[in-house]
Parts: sequence; C-alpha cells; structure tokens
Amino acid sequence: MTDPFDLTDEPLDDPAPGAAAAPAPADAPPPPWLTGLNPEQRHAVETTEGPVLVLSGAGTGKTRVLTTRVAYILHRRLTRPWRVLAVTFTNRAAREMRERLGSMIGPVSESVWLGTFHALSLKILRRHAGLAGLRDGFTILDADDQLRLLKQLMTDAGLDPKREPPKGLMGRIQRWKDRGLTPDRVPEDDVKGAAGRRAGDLYARYQARLLELNACDFGDLLLHTLGILQKHPDVAEEYQTRFDYILVDEYQDTNVAQYLWLRLLAARHKNLCCVGDDDQSIYSWRGAEVGNILRFETDYPGAAVIRLERNYRSAPPILGAASALIRHNADRLGKDLIAAGATADDPDAPPVKVRGLWDGEAEARWVVEEIEALGHEGLPAAGTAILVRATFQMREFEDRLMACGVPYQVIGGPRFYERLEIRDALAYLRLVAQPDDDLAFERIVNTPKRSLGEASLQIVQKHARAEGKPLLNAARDLSDGDDLKARAKKALAAFVADVDRWRALVGGLPPAELCATILEESGYAAMWKADKSPDAPGRVENLEELVGAVAEFESLDAFLEHIALVMETESKGAAAGVTLMTLHGAKGLEFDVVFLPGWEEDIFPHRRALEEGGQASLEEERRLAYVGLTRARKRAFVSFAANRRIYNNWQASLPSRFVDELPDDFVEKASDTGLYGAVTAGFAEEPGGWGTRHARRSLNGNGNGGGGGGTRLSPGTGSWKARDRSGEGTDIAVGQRVFHQKFGYGRVLSNDGGKLAVDFEKAGRKTVVAGFVEAA
Repeated sequence: MTDPFDLTDEPLDDPAPGAAAAPAPADAPPPPWLTGLNPEQRHAVETTEGPVLVLSGAGTGKTRVLTTRVAYILHRRLTRPWRVLAVTFTNRAAREMRERLGSMIGPVSESVWLGTFHALSLKILRRHAGLAGLRDGFTILDADDQLRLLKQLMTDAGLDPKREPPKGLMGRIQRWKDRGLTPDRVPEDDVKGAAGRRAGDLYARYQARLLELNACDFGDLLLHTLGILQKHPDVAEEYQTRFDYILVDEYQDTNVAQYLWLRLLAARHKNLCCVGDDDQSIYSWRGAEVGNILRFETDYPGAAVIRLERNYRSAPPILGAASALIRHNADRLGKDLIAAGATADDPDAPPVKVRGLWDGEAEARWVVEEIEALGHEGLPAAGTAILVRATFQMREFEDRLMACGVPYQVIGGPRFYERLEIRDALAYLRLVAQPDDDLAFERIVNTPKRSLGEASLQIVQKHARAEGKPLLNAARDLSDGDDLKARAKKALAAFVADVDRWRALVGGLPPAELCATILEESGYAAMWKADKSPDAPGRVENLEELVGAVAEFESLDAFLEHIALVMETESKGAAAGVTLMTLHGAKGLEFDVVFLPGWEEDIFPHRRALEEGGQASLEEERRLAYVGLTRARKRAFVSFAANRRIYNNWQASLPSRFVDELPDDFVEKASDTGLYGAVTAGFAEEPGGWGTRHARRSLNGNGNGGGGGGTRLSPGTGSWKARDRSGEGTDIAVGQRVFHQKFGYGRVLSNDGGKLAVDFEKAGRKTVVAGFVEAA
C-alpha cells in the first residue's frame, strides 16, 4: 500500500476571504513574459473574468498560455496565490508548470493550488476523510493491491477467475468510477446480464471492503471528493468561496467525474479557464469525454472562446495536410493551424510523402531506407519516430532496424520480443524444439492454468534433480506414478502428451502453422481472447504477428536462432536512436521526422474501434491520425501496404480512408508500381472520390472489406492515377485458373463478391481481392 502524493498542505484559513491583494500600479511596465505573446495568446491571458475556453491547437503554446495566465492574475494582484487552482493531467505537467511559474513570479508561486486532479482531490479528501467513511491516515492501494483484493472477493463469491478475469472486472469498476458512479448509482443497463450483475455486486463488496481496510484506490480520490462536494453543501461552499480562479489543462481529456468536480468548484465565481483541443481527444478508452469540451458554451453561457491557431512546431505542408484531414470530422468546434515563427519561413518545405508498398516487409524496408537517407541530409535517427496504431506493427520495424544496425528505442512498453505474451509463446516453441529446456518448461507448464499447484511442481523438480533428468522427462515419469494427486497427475499427463504431439509435427508442418497449432491447442491464445482486460486484444494481435514472423523462416530452429541473436542484441542495450511507439503514446511529444505506417482499413481506422463505437470511434481514429501528423516538425511520411500477413494469412489490404482525405496540395503520393500493378479503390479523380463512395468496409465493420473495390495504377507513373474498379472480378468463376503477382498461379475456390479464396500452386490457400489477379 502506497501513498504516492507528497503535497505541502496550505491552511484553508484565509486572513481576508474574498479580498484581493492591493492592485498593481496602473503605470507599471508589462512584464517581459507578457510582451512575448502573440495577440491570441495575450487575449487568452488577459481575459481573466468569467468562463473562458482556449482552443489550443497542436504546437500553439498552450502550456505557456496557461502558466502566463496564472502569473498575470497574481501580477495584477486580482487575488491571492492560494486562491488560484490550476489542474493538470500528469505530475510531469504539474512540475513543468510550477517551474515555469516560479521563474516568472518567484516563491509566491508555491502557494498556488497546482497539481493533478487526483493530487488535488487527495488534498481535499485528507481534510474531510470522515465524510467519505474513511479515517485519518487512510492508505491508497496500488494496482497490485487492488487486484489482490478483488480476487479475494471473487473467491468468497464463488467466482472462477478463469471465466471472469479479475482485470476485466476491475476495468469495469474503474470505468464506473470515471463516470462518477457509486455502486448504488450504476444504471440498470450497465448491470444487465450475468457478467454485469456480478460486476455490480463485486463493486459494492469491493467498496465496502476498502472502507473496512481504511483504504481507497486511485479512482476513489475523485469519486469520494465528488461525493463529499455533492452531499455536503457547506463543504462545497467552502471551496467554491476559496477559489477565485480555476484553470484546467487538457480539458478535452476530462472524464465525467472530473467534469462534475470542476463544475461544482467553479459554481460560485465561474472564473473557469479551460485549455484544450477537441481535435486531440483520443482517450475515450480511458473514460475521456470529448463532449465535455464541445458543450462548454452550453454549460457556461456567454463564455469567451479564444482560438490559438498559430503553430510554432510544424512545417506548412504538415499543417495543411493535418487541418484538411481533421475537417472531415463533424463533432468539432473548428480551427485551422497556420505555420508561425521559424516554421513559416521555409517556402520549400517538402510535402507530406505518402507511399504505397507491396507488403509489410517492403514497408519496413522502405521506412528504414528513408531514415538512413535522411541521416545523410542532416536529420539524424535520434530525431525520428515511427508511430504505429497497434503494437503488433512494431515487430517488422524492429527486425529491420536491427538488421540494418540502426539504433532504436521502444517507448511506452517493452520491445516486441520482450513482451509477456511473446516470451510465453517463445517458451512453448523452445520446449518443442528442445525438450531439455527446463526454463521454458517452468514458464509455461501452468500457463494457462492447468490445475498444477506449487506443491505438484515442486515434486516434479525434486524428481528431476534426483534422477538427473530434464523436467519434461520427470513430468512424464510422474504422470505414470503415484506421487501426485489424481487431478495434478491428469493435467501433467495431458501437458506431456501435448508437447510430444507437437514435437512429432516438427518438419511435417510449416513452422508458422506449427506455431499457430501450439498456440491454439495449448489454450494460450484462447486465454488472452477470453481476457477482458484493456490490453488483451493487443496481446492477441501480437501473437498473430508472431505467427507471421515465424512464417519468414524455413524451420523452427532457424527462427529460434534468429530470436536468440535478436535478444542478445537487445540485452546489450542500444543508444538512443529512432523512437518506436504507438500513436496514443506520442501525444504531447514532437520529432523532426515522423513515419506513420499501416494506414490501411481495419488497422487504421482500427476495425475493432469502428465495430464498437461506429461514427464516434471513426472520428476519434481521425483525431488520432491528426495527432500523428502534428508530431512532426520538418518531415512526415505516411505509408500503407497492399498485402499484409496476419496470423499467417496473406490479406489484401485497402488504403485507409484517411489517405484519401489528405489534400493533394500538401501531399506527394507515390507507389511501388514496379512491384505490383494494383493498390485499391479510392484515389479516383472525380469529386468526392473514394471517401464519399466508400467502396470498402461499411462503418460498423460488416461487409467484405471492399471486396471488388480495386484500382490499377498506370505502370511506371509513380503517382496515383486511378480508375474505379468497384465490382470487377464478380464474374470470376470457381475453378478458374488465375495469376497473382506475388503468389503466382492458382485456382479459385470461392468468389464472395470479388473476394476470392484461391489455392495457389506454391503459396497455398490465400484470400485476395479480385482486382489483384488476372485470368491465366
């Protein structure tokens, strides 16, 4: 149990409630930190009274505006420092803001209430713990303690953690807290069905147990404070009177609980200044509600809305492309970024480069070649980022970067082969390839759970040491003896039989098919598919990517040798070089050069997001693309592949609709027409193009993925001069012989509206779009 907060607690007793300090002299010269602002920034700083929404686009200086506004309020002596509340989303942002504020106005800045939502809530909760049912000195549970407590409650309730993963239930509880919902206020629709009822019951038990322990979790800091302010008007009035000015950073990322918390505190003076960017709201999966910022003027009639559109980060073509892309969103307040400062002084800034490649391997090769070429132009790898939509995309780039000796770092998570699910899967493959690998045996013998307790595994280890045998052979001996209980003996015998069967398949099955078989038959893939935790879908995608990686090798031994070399390279560490991370993780960062690969339907926008959220999720995916583009200072590259291997199946891919929405004025489009003669539908020159026709997957993810949609490129043109091929290929007959430029000759097994299943003579069975084959 930990308490991660250490804030100096200023006394609430104000010697002169409601009174401001003596006003600054009217003829005093403006401070230097005020004169350096542009007109819009200065307007945002000096508009101190009443509700204010500052729409601050990417790279427009929002942190500077927010900090300067606090300094201006105190410099003008409009109130006392401890009567200003400034809220950030991260501890890093709070530290940066306090440091800047201190350099502007000196030690007086230490008295400002400045911190994250949770840190400031804790400050209030410590003073009023009894009103939330807590006692003085309450503790805050970390994530491990929370899960441990929930598992205990599940056991008491007779719930099987295999069928109801604790992480998934905890995620649901935390989402209710993000919405400001206590157990008695969870809507009926949220607890319908068996899983919902169990989660609702556990939520109530979990909260009751926390109070018994005199503890709360991270979500309770806001939830309890919100409850105190809602249920105790005298306490609410105390804080409403105390804070004359409230400032909030990243308002587009607020959840419901944070929104209600702010409304309550600002109810008296209404001097609420929210800084944010509706075009960068990309965290709905964390509970963020973009509607909070969109309805600001409705919540606060007469509010001033100030737009910061001068971007000091990115070159004009990058801003032009990003602004045009985001205009396709309907739910936005509207603004356009324009280059300012040094970024506006380069009339020859190169356009955003969009490249179509044959497959994922070719895409990774092209990206790394471009990185090396840019290095010769004076743009080193250390200032370059590859931003992906999903973690499974990283593997091919990591392999290529290592093969070319380009240093890189993965931000926001381990490298691909260091991820938990990949290490587990590799342990299965190692044990099949080498049955004497005791470390692999220990890692996966009970993963997923096989009713093998610690006592049973100790018996196996003791027998192995006594007989001088590998653990797998010891397990084989014990599965025939009487040293183990019947249940453990049966489970161990089944595991040994599985390994023996998989070993018999080595050499008879292609290594990728063997890998897929092991993951399925072991139950390991099913374990993650059943897991309800937020990171589980990404782990499944990573396992699918691993199968694709294995397919690139002739044998299982060759793949494992490759991995051993990869891991050795990684263990030595690499100097800071190319940054590889997800788009979500890149928000708030900036790089000289940004590569945005995988702009394909089903990957970006992500199919699962569209299936679950429809139009709202599509707009959030587009905001994510906007965020990616605006991370780049000097150069931006977008790429997509015509084919991609997913779970050892080659799939023809359609370029993302976002590619079609990039404007020609700021974009240079090219494709490897020497490698393939088709991309897909979407770059037709008629007005509206593919974006309005949508010869592709429907919004909710149904349909055949654009089956007949396809275009041919004029050979050797290097640019898209597409003609619509929607509907082509529907007349290809079952049994017809066809030719595919990558897979060669084959016969059509089925034709689903232009989506063909073909048995290729050398490549085996594949699913391809009809526009990619020719009659043979």
